[in-house]
Amino acid sequence: MPSPSSDTPPSTPTVAVVGGGPAGLMAAETLRAAGFQVDLYDAKGSVGRKFLIAGKGGMNLTHSDPFAVFVARYGERANEVGAWLQAFDADALRAWARGLGVETFVGTSGRVFPTDLKAAPLLRGWVRRLREQGVRFHVLHRWQGWDETGALRFATPEGDLCAQPDAVVLATGGGSWPELGSDGAWVDALQARGVDIAPLQPSNCGFDIGWSEHLATRFAGEPLKPVTAHWHAADGTPHQRQGECVITATGIEGSLVYALSPLLRDAIARDGHATLVLDLLPGREERDLVRRLAKPRGSRSLSEHLRREAGVSGVRAALLYEVLDKAALADPARIARTLKRFPFRLQRARPIKEAISSAGGVPLEALDRGLMLRGLPGVFAAGEMLDWEAPTGGYLLTACFASGRQAARGVIDWLAQRNA
Repeated sequence: MPSPSSDTPPSTPTVAVVGGGPAGLMAAETLRAAGFQVDLYDAKGSVGRKFLIAGKGGMNLTHSDPFAVFVARYGERANEVGAWLQAFDADALRAWARGLGVETFVGTSGRVFPTDLKAAPLLRGWVRRLREQGVRFHVLHRWQGWDETGALRFATPEGDLCAQPDAVVLATGGGSWPELGSDGAWVDALQARGVDIAPLQPSNCGFDIGWSEHLATRFAGEPLKPVTAHWHAADGTPHQRQGECVITATGIEGSLVYALSPLLRDAIARDGHATLVLDLLPGREERDLVRRLAKPRGSRSLSEHLRREAGVSGVRAALLYEVLDKAALADPARIARTLKRFPFRLQRARPIKEAISSAGGVPLEALDRGLMLRGLPGVFAAGEMLDWEAPTGGYLLTACFASGRQAARGVIDWLAQRNA
């Protein structure tokens, strides 16, 4: 490890942060503010690569939901993630961004964006401030686990390097977007130290359906909006949610599908398939559709009849032809019912490398409240490598920031108790 900087007393505890995404950078900032020497290692040539890509179409930093609603977005992990957010919530994140000179605004959907909609200025300003505060960055340092003495091992362009900090925060990302650094390569290193890891799975992902060649070639990329999803919770309670999705060459994706991906993914694992039921014409009554479609169409084709009487054309009409046979297409009631409860039969989730995020990883039960691994004293973990998931909309990023801060506070408390 490089020697401490001249403004850091020799007795100052050193902390290694492995991973330069939002969780790792927030951990580094919090630790440095507490007076520790911080060395941040990243496998890539620069930090925050996934953060930059996430902001390419408009940096969705967080969400303006009320706190209780916000926390509920984390599903089965709402209690645990909610504890992180108690200390660093959406408002705190917006205030933090303002401290970097980045103002934010609430969009019509409730999502929160920087005023310029860009991630790069925020990241540049943040990294610059961290360097000025004394955080030492080591890029092109791929973590390889521990050696026989317990030192961290890194592969670098100049050869292997070992470091023995007083504590370490692992924030190496999940398994999605491997080309940006989140490749799940850390799993073997932790398993080798006896840490049970929940298998990494795609989250916020699309699903395969297996379209006909006609639909796949003619309508891939076509949006379906607005549509309403209908489903039942495990206890049988009916739910519905309006949103948007997109037909792909292999199936379906989009924000509405992403929001339901844990439910759909788990159904496929349990039953071998899942059925996503969408109302393709929200706002239209089924009985009115039946009445209009039952009108004599004379010499008009069925496609023209659908367009004139129901406003159904393009991809929606193609979907009807995809699932209904000739007899069903002659039945107005069957057509109307299908439009209002269209059954998308999902075969599998798209590969994890295509997913926006991942589920699985280090179980939260393996961590204490400060996010230290119970079986590895002095080793903390944060961010997407932990076993939680959330929909898009700013929830993922906010929890990553909050977990990085939580892990850093855990390091601070642990070192204070150890040195007392």
